[in-house]
Amino acid sequence: MLNRINYWKRIFNAYVGKKPSQLTFWHGKPSKNKDLDLNRLDQYYMLFSKKANFNENLDKKGIPRLNYHGTIGKQYNPIAISQWGLGNYNKWKNKKEDKYFSKFIKSANWLKDNIQLNNFGISVWMHNFDFEYRDLLKSPWYSGLAQGQGLSVLIRAYKETKDISYLDVIERVIISFDKNINEGGVNYIDEKNDSWIEEYLVSPPTHILNGFIWGLWGIRDYYIFFKSSKHKKLFYKYSNTISKNLENYDLGYWSKYEESGTLLPMISSPFYHSLHICQLEIMYDLTGDKSYKTYSSKWRRYSKNRLYKFLAIINKIIFKVFYY
Repeated sequence: MLNRINYWKRIFNAYVGKKPSQLTFWHGKPSKNKDLDLNRLDQYYMLFSKKANFNENLDKKGIPRLNYHGTIGKQYNPIAISQWGLGNYNKWKNKKEDKYFSKFIKSANWLKDNIQLNNFGISVWMHNFDFEYRDLLKSPWYSGLAQGQGLSVLIRAYKETKDISYLDVIERVIISFDKNINEGGVNYIDEKNDSWIEEYLVSPPTHILNGFIWGLWGIRDYYIFFKSSKHKKLFYKYSNTISKNLENYDLGYWSKYEESGTLLPMISSPFYHSLHICQLEIMYDLTGDKSYKTYSSKWRRYSKNRLYKFLAIINKIIFKVFYY
């Protein structure tokens, strides 16, 4: 019960409190990058403009940390550092100002310097704090989302600098997508033989939609830049899993965040619902698969309905109170 009280206090401070929290970073408006080049590795798929300007809790090297409040406090998050770096990469490509490139390289160097081996000898980025989820994520834990976005940073850093040390980490990290979770990787194969990239490695898996898609884009960056037919096939294998399962994330008035396995479904917050729409629009551009267009259009219609949005917020609050 004490753990639950601490969780509610932390969540209240993050969602209602006036001080900056981890949500200050995560909840920028999801925006598709209109300068995206579909034929080569260049700017990142989403803009991350607000995230590029994040200045909270910088360490001595200028690396941002997130403030989770409560017993977690200020922490390095490899996903946030990757998105901060990718946002600055986009700004540098557009404005050609050294300050943006400097931040991008700081992100790449942090990722290079903080790669670790897990218990299976696979190179991963660890989160070094406990995190309350359906099952408590005990420090240190790693994530398929972090693996994919870290790749997206390092491949671009290697492209721009030709620094072989980035390439070494890239080749070690890509292996995590070839390995199942019980082998130290981030892949889960379900009873239908569909393959999933899992953001949080829990059993049974929860199939977080946004984390799957963001992780997948790292594989696409790898196959586009290195012209890897093997990883092109892997990209489309994962994409097929998402496409054929989108109906399971549709509640008829809003999108689900994940397949939580709880009595009440874990509905998306308005932010994550908008993120899903943005991600599906990009997936349609990348694959031409019409199911992405169908569901992005449907979910956009949901978001314009005030009653649907009200119901989504109420259901999200109820879920948070009773679950996580």
